[in-house]
Amino acid sequence: MDAENGDAIEVEVWSVPTENFGSFVAGIPAPLGIGKVTLADGSQVSGFICESSGIEGATEITAFKGWRGYLASL
Repeated sequence: MDAENGDAIEVEVWSVPTENFGSFVAGIPAPLGIGKVTLADGSQVSGFICESSGIEGATEITAFKGWRGYLASL
């Protein structure tokens, strides 16, 4: 959770084999990327991040507590 700029959301943690990580990352379109994400237990994992330009016109889903909650609301 970012106490100054947002709230905690639910995430999915997946295991990607090391030998497949490069090709996986190569297929991620801009403005998305991979960066460190801090989980509720304080551990950090690699996860999707988005450049600030990617939020222009985007739907804010924090109130739905995550992507699955947002999809369920549609």
